[in-house]
Amino acid sequence: MKIIHFSDPHGGGAAEDWMAYFDKRWVGVFNYRFRRRFRHDLSKLQNAVNYILEVKPDVAICTGDLTSAGQPGEFARVIDILKPLRNSNIPLLYTPGNHDCYVKRPWCVKAVKDAVEYLSCGRYSFDDMPCKFQIGEAEFIIVNTSAPSNLLCSWGFLKPQSRDFIVEACESEPETPKILVTHYPMYETHPILRMRHRLFGQKEIVKLLDARKLDLVLCGHVHKPSLTIDEQGRGECISGSVTRNGSMMEIEYEKTARKFTFRTVEL
Repeated sequence: MKIIHFSDPHGGGAAEDWMAYFDKRWVGVFNYRFRRRFRHDLSKLQNAVNYILEVKPDVAICTGDLTSAGQPGEFARVIDILKPLRNSNIPLLYTPGNHDCYVKRPWCVKAVKDAVEYLSCGRYSFDDMPCKFQIGEAEFIIVNTSAPSNLLCSWGFLKPQSRDFIVEACESEPETPKILVTHYPMYETHPILRMRHRLFGQKEIVKLLDARKLDLVLCGHVHKPSLTIDEQGRGECISGSVTRNGSMMEIEYEKTARKFTFRTVEL
């Protein structure tokens, strides 16, 4: 089974309405205008789509942050690049990032909800998460850990309902690998240094990972790619930012050996 995992395109743009200067969006717009647009190249996302369409994996996974400030126009620009992948026969799983769930403005909330339903081809909606699907030889658990937070922080929250859903899903069918799809990493090696960017409520999920009841976490948020895995490839994969690093992760699952192998695809 082949999985391709990419994350954090961070398409951005100008403020799309005057109210953006009175909510958190001005932070995302400012960040994009003076920093992110010089570091993130959306042509790399186009290259990623072309590669995925060529190799035809069993599933493609995007773990969030399509946008910089969660504005409808930002979603539209990135979704236009992803449209050929969405319209292909390759299942696409998307869970929002914190920049996609940036503010509570109704038109921004509608944009992220529309993006989830559109990119998943209606397999699930924003409000359906947490949910799970059997695709190929694996079971995918899709959880949203992103929600608007305060002006200075990029916190994520694993709600008790989502935590319990994951725990219950990992109690059944031990022969089927369980893969959690979410934006925030479960492992946090620098909880103090990364206090402004961390996930809360994930301790039970880390226990599942360490006990190998949960086989793999696919996530983003951290822009530098990394793997925290054992000799069987079980653990956590942070694919990094596809537009900043110009790379994504290609994952093979060998059913007989019950082993995951990883290869970085340079774009």
